[in-house]
Amino acid sequence: MTYDAIILGAGGAGLMAAATAGQAGARVLVIDHVEKAGKKILISGGGRCNFTNMGTEAGCFLSENPHFAKSALSRYTQWDFLALVEAHGIAWHEKTLGQLFCDGSARQIVAMLLDECAKGRVEVRLSTPVGRIEHADGRFRVGGATAPALVVATGGPSIPKMGATGLAYDIAAQFGVKVVTPRPALVPFTLGARDQGFKDISGVSCPAVARVGDAIFAEAALFTHKGLSGPSVLQVSSYWRPGQAVSLNVLEDAAAKLRDARSRMPRAHLKAALAEHLPTRLADALATRIGLATELGNASDRVLDEVAQTLTDLTFQPTGTEGYAKAEVTAGGIDTAALSSRSMEAREVPGLFFIGEAVDVTGWLGGYNFQWAWSSGVAAGQEIAARSGG
Repeated sequence: MTYDAIILGAGGAGLMAAATAGQAGARVLVIDHVEKAGKKILISGGGRCNFTNMGTEAGCFLSENPHFAKSALSRYTQWDFLALVEAHGIAWHEKTLGQLFCDGSARQIVAMLLDECAKGRVEVRLSTPVGRIEHADGRFRVGGATAPALVVATGGPSIPKMGATGLAYDIAAQFGVKVVTPRPALVPFTLGARDQGFKDISGVSCPAVARVGDAIFAEAALFTHKGLSGPSVLQVSSYWRPGQAVSLNVLEDAAAKLRDARSRMPRAHLKAALAEHLPTRLADALATRIGLATELGNASDRVLDEVAQTLTDLTFQPTGTEGYAKAEVTAGGIDTAALSSRSMEAREVPGLFFIGEAVDVTGWLGGYNFQWAWSSGVAAGQEIAARSGG
């Protein structure tokens, strides 16, 4: 069983690489140990798949080399993938912040990718453990199959219940390819006993500006029974390192709003003023944290300014995150310094490619990671096609 390429992983990146190479004439085999192709695609976006983002650019990705993603993203763009979606008659809509979703089901995206693979006569083997990988005489052997190219599209360890593993890192170690230490990303934070009052309001959300270091994102924040989540929080979690604080601005123009409340209802307490702008349970938790006992009419400008500072810079010290089980993606991964940005091929191991989430390129929340899967998959697929004479 001789092929031009063996692709490990039947997720977005792997199927995209396979379809690209196969339709150009390469003989391609895809292997995955799970029973369904595109399992992460199927659960994404609430089952509707946030398949790309209109604002995709290299600046929306984290990496030790922030320039690495530019080549692949510029050669296969969000508009290219959208054209493919439309060619398959898949209806879509834009939600907030450039996020594109299927009107129907994420199953349509998986079906589209498998259809594209079928057009290229790609062989897809599911429920097939990878097993041992051998490399000799310029060819890779996986099971009974051999090929001059091996594409690792097995992702990272996030969401292990979907079959995710760290196989890509094991393969990198086998071939001497460096790995940037992986970590959970787009992941909820856990909080300690000091913040029990906020864990007690599980399910409450509000618009907030979240900050970790220099990373700032404005979307909703969600308080959970374990800590903090919601889009703005998930965004900054990708930048977080243990020991760092997380802050939330939960009330824009807080000082002006508090002064206005003082003039309108001087006999009221802080909770009442906050409840005009925030969910009642959150207003209660904030009032308890701040501890302003006096009526608003008795609070000086200085005191109100101090309260406003807390509301616009509400600081938490996470005890950690909820880990890979709840992480939407994995940050870190295959060191981009070891790869060609044009083809995704390992510089020191000809024929070995790493694509998608396995690589140290991690997108923001909102369809960016899928676009990286499509773009990096096409980059590898085109290189394989060129070498096979396609």
